[in-house]
Amino acid sequence: MRGARAVTGVDLDRLADELDERLGAADAALAGSYPGPRPGRQPVHTVYVPADRFRVGLVPAYGAGALRAVDEHPDLFLEVLDGDRALVGRVRDKLAREPVEDLRIDFEDGYGTRSEEEEDDAVRASAIALRRSIADGTAPAGHGIRFKSFEAPTRRRGLRTLGLFLADLAHGGQLPDGFVVTLPKVTSVDQVEALVHASRGLEDGLGLVAGSLRFEIQVETPQAVLGPDGTALVARMIHASEGRCTGLHYGTYDYSASCGIAAAHQSLEHPAADHAKAVMQVAAAGTGVRLSDGSTNVLPVGGRDAVRDAWRNHLRLVRRSLERGYYQGWDLHPAQLPTRYAATFAFYRGGLEAAGARLRNYVERQASGILDEPATARALADFVLRGLDCAAVSSDEATTASGLDARALAGIAHRTTTREG
Repeated sequence: MRGARAVTGVDLDRLADELDERLGAADAALAGSYPGPRPGRQPVHTVYVPADRFRVGLVPAYGAGALRAVDEHPDLFLEVLDGDRALVGRVRDKLAREPVEDLRIDFEDGYGTRSEEEEDDAVRASAIALRRSIADGTAPAGHGIRFKSFEAPTRRRGLRTLGLFLADLAHGGQLPDGFVVTLPKVTSVDQVEALVHASRGLEDGLGLVAGSLRFEIQVETPQAVLGPDGTALVARMIHASEGRCTGLHYGTYDYSASCGIAAAHQSLEHPAADHAKAVMQVAAAGTGVRLSDGSTNVLPVGGRDAVRDAWRNHLRLVRRSLERGYYQGWDLHPAQLPTRYAATFAFYRGGLEAAGARLRNYVERQASGILDEPATARALADFVLRGLDCAAVSSDEATTASGLDARALAGIAHRTTTREG
């Protein structure tokens, strides 16, 4: 604001100009490195499928398998959901319509080490199957592959898999919407920079649109969290990606094992896991890079007691992740999908009324017992939007609770200025 009156002989306009000059570079760096939340829908999970098991029709088959698991134990599922029949109905509807929101065809640990020829064949077959699934409308909105790491022993194989898959998938210089690749077992910023370099080379060689190849960084080594100089390397990895990194995914068992945790105690809720994920959360804040929790390998299969215990465990762990700001996680088996959606739907439905009321008060400036900051209003709007995106709540329910439609909610949730309030 120009024309401010001088205070005790100080020319405030001139001083403000000097501050603008001094801080101009910092302002630009902040805007470039921390652009704010990534617009659009974040999936609630990523389903990992070994490459040799992926086929056309796999997603509907996973939905059928998930419904079959519920049908085989309807009383157990209702018990796990504390008798909430309405929630059971919502979960069943989701499994019939959209059982998988995000999918990775896995050429890493889930696939293992095969001969060169065998992996080449699996790459081509799965790329063709994904292309056909996209064409027939059965592919999920998000999809991609996890290739082998850029550590020396697997680097060439990982790059070959990536290159062959892209060559068979891309057409007319375009990758499908929602396609992303996952770089596992990252141990250095150099590996992220190497993937940026490789991405440019693949785009040039295959005639792809520059910058179209996006990737996730899998945080499953201690070196990714804490470097030899004591810094959080995962933060540097995000900024070394030159805007290509879309997500950080926690790897439960590799990380735990690398920290020396006994197998019986490796889990999403171990203190070592919480520490790593807290570092990831701070590193990603404001960058537009999304977070995903890892998996549990306790599957709801076998006898009634085993299924009940695994469903309860998965439901609790998903809820725990959501409460800690990790809105996405991994699923490894169709029978995990019912509790993924049950926990997610209960989380958003249970918080809708309070979040909506606080948003309404914020927008209308009504007197209430809570004085919310603009940043909290963004979080409240984001909460309601996430519930809408995954179908936990309907648009009518969201509008009734908050007084806002989806467009107005997005306007609040994606506002990035730090100069409010």
